[in-house]
Amino acid sequence: MTQDRIVDARSDQYVADHAALDPIAATYFGIEGHDHELPDLSPDGFAAREELATSALADVRAATPVDAREAVAREAFLERLGLQQKLVEAGHSRNELSVIVSALHEVRQVFDLMETEGEDAWEKIAARLDAVPAALDGYRVTLADEASKGHVVAARQYTEVAAQIERWTGQVGGGGDFFAGLVARSEIEGPLRARLEAGARGASRAFGNFGLFLDDEMAPRGRHNEAVGREHYALASQVFLGAEIDLDETYAWGWAELKRISDDMAVTAGRIVPGASLAEAVAALDADPARRIQGREAFRDWMQELADRTVAELVDVHFDIPEPVRRIECRLAPTNDGGIYYTGPSEDFTRPGRMWWSVPDGIDEFSPWREVTTVFHEGVPGHHLQIGQSAYRADQLNRWQRTMCWVSGHGEGWALYAERLMDDLGYLSDPADRLGMLDAQALRAARVVVDIGMHLELEIPADNPFGFHPGERWTPALGLEFMRQHSQMDDPTLVFEVNRYLGWPGQAPSYKVGERIWLEARDEARVRAGDGFDLKEFHRRALDLGSLGLDPLRAALRAL
Repeated sequence: MTQDRIVDARSDQYVADHAALDPIAATYFGIEGHDHELPDLSPDGFAAREELATSALADVRAATPVDAREAVAREAFLERLGLQQKLVEAGHSRNELSVIVSALHEVRQVFDLMETEGEDAWEKIAARLDAVPAALDGYRVTLADEASKGHVVAARQYTEVAAQIERWTGQVGGGGDFFAGLVARSEIEGPLRARLEAGARGASRAFGNFGLFLDDEMAPRGRHNEAVGREHYALASQVFLGAEIDLDETYAWGWAELKRISDDMAVTAGRIVPGASLAEAVAALDADPARRIQGREAFRDWMQELADRTVAELVDVHFDIPEPVRRIECRLAPTNDGGIYYTGPSEDFTRPGRMWWSVPDGIDEFSPWREVTTVFHEGVPGHHLQIGQSAYRADQLNRWQRTMCWVSGHGEGWALYAERLMDDLGYLSDPADRLGMLDAQALRAARVVVDIGMHLELEIPADNPFGFHPGERWTPALGLEFMRQHSQMDDPTLVFEVNRYLGWPGQAPSYKVGERIWLEARDEARVRAGDGFDLKEFHRRALDLGSLGLDPLRAALRAL
């Protein structure tokens, strides 16, 4: 990098400075030197990170890019940090807490990514365990301080997270105490072992006390109405998409898209059992022992085999997949909250990208026909290819683009696009697997309707194609009823899903809306290129831009 590349230099410096202030982020990025620490979660700690972002934003805004590549990097940086600043100013940043995202979740999950081989690794785990009580004490002050300003989330989110903590700490459920289980895996003996065990007890006690704080002090201060309203929702939607959309048009499109998918599902069900309804086809699949997997570990092994086979078949045929990105690990998460997520590789790829499955209590039997598409979504050509390729492209992307930049609509939209692409490429020729993909698509389309509808408290169209409560206004209860009608997922997962939508406004629609914008961008590129359009080349050039807002993505693709 030359001295003239001020945008890249300042962006890279921001990564290093942010890692020092947020050691959890450093672990996720694979940046060495901070794995023994936790961030300051007090108001002062949040203020320091906000001030760093404000300073970096001003510096990059004043910088002049030296070429088209750095211009894309500059626009991505300004768009991301500018929207983060708006969230802070609106009071929606420090108080963020839901069943899927919060500082609590980050503190708990960071231990999943830490190395556990050797005494040095366990020294870092011990130091981080020791730091948990102080970190949560600071976070308690922050949430209380925000509540005094009227910055609270819905009461349900506080109580649901408190219930999650009870499961993490082994107070309820069959999962046991997460921290005790972490230390139990260690073969370390002597004083370090004693320190680890004491640290685990302290961390578990700190989490347990925090759960009581959420139940006793925060829930009574939480909002009774779970809808956030149009103004908050519009900003949240823009943050998740990196694009401004017409919410009412998107709501109407969600209904139409769900109807299109539902009709396709009905036809596909008839291919599985001639003349059968969707419910009958699903029942037949679930009754077929050849389409069931018993046991969580066996299911993890199935995911791993499919992920590895898919990489081997796609590499150099449909996608350029760099050598380090060809390795992915499938793991069962050490918690049971529900949900599937992906964590990217470390900067040097010594820690590979990983697909995690947090299996809810009571679930020990799995339907692989439902989840083939999930492996494509989380693995290749979905998140693993997208994030891994960005991490690998040090020759084209600065450090901030490779590690810190993540736009849900870009990333989740790509992953959903990847699912449909695999159907186009013939990887869902089994109608059962294709039904699983369509069911996942229906879930994401239903999310558009429910998420926008619940948070804006819209009226359910009188002429909606499903005859669902015409003319009524959306409520959380109706949201759950609607999701049950339009997804084949198990009920504990669907309950988690709706709680997630209510606590994370605007995120759930980013999948389907993001896919919509990706498809539109591909169609635009096809028109521009004419007969010279090459799909593999389009994918490579688009992914080489790294993660960025969908409006900047469109602009960058038009400039290629």
